[in-house]
Amino acid sequence: MIVNYNPTNKQIKKGLYLVATPIGNLGDITLRSIWLLKNSDYILCEDTRISKKLLDKYEIKSKLISNHKFNEKKNLSKVINLLKMGAIISVVSDAGTPGISDPGSVLVRECIQNKIEITTLPGPSAVSSAIAVSGFSEKFFFYGFFPEKKKQIDEDLDFLSKLDCSIVFFISPKKLNKIINILKTFFSERKILICREISKFYEEYIREDINNLEKFNKDVKGELTIVISEKKHQKKNSQELDESDKRIIDKMINRLSIKEIIDLINEKNKISKKEIYNYCLKIKNEN
Repeated sequence: MIVNYNPTNKQIKKGLYLVATPIGNLGDITLRSIWLLKNSDYILCEDTRISKKLLDKYEIKSKLISNHKFNEKKNLSKVINLLKMGAIISVVSDAGTPGISDPGSVLVRECIQNKIEITTLPGPSAVSSAIAVSGFSEKFFFYGFFPEKKKQIDEDLDFLSKLDCSIVFFISPKKLNKIINILKTFFSERKILICREISKFYEEYIREDINNLEKFNKDVKGELTIVISEKKHQKKNSQELDESDKRIIDKMINRLSIKEIIDLINEKNKISKKEIYNYCLKIKNEN
């Protein structure tokens, strides 16, 4: 497949490029990313077999270097030397943006230390896609994958449960049932969205109240991103004017405007502005 893309400035800066790749549908890659990958001297791939499907589709023939969590530190010296020699190197993960719960951050830090130019090419993101489709607060905390040890999970979720924002997790299908009761413990009364296979053929969104969430009869297949909603806020009933509030109004009615009195009373108590206003009018009329 050939895609024509002619940037106004064809000169590519030397350095490292972080290239976001599709999280499912191969058509989601940007034209700029295709152009950059074609013009890279090397492409660091998390799994060359997975990346090759994308690269073959767009006829990208740049040299590939395997770069995953088990060998990225070992690769550092070699990659840094290539960059210092003027190579153009792109980093891709199996899906999404490299360095976000995927290999890439180790190399980025090393490039910063060596004052090597780093450029990011934005694109598909499971995190932003899940937040956008959730309907929850746009303020969010991205946690990533759950740790292995339950003690660490409990400590982290205890902290996260106190945050009043949406919270995004990545989780493997095999661990979903194991984590459900823990989520119920820490996020009672909140809502949950389970995103499965975002942008793929079997794309699915499961929405539920966390308290009602039950374990699945079998493992939910595919890549999973889950979003917990912000805290549920219950509207507080407005307090009524008590005698002390009325005495304050009686003293201030001839010194302050009604608006100033409303602001003054509301500063210390959550009382209906309408109730304060009506009482002020009553006092004025009596005077």
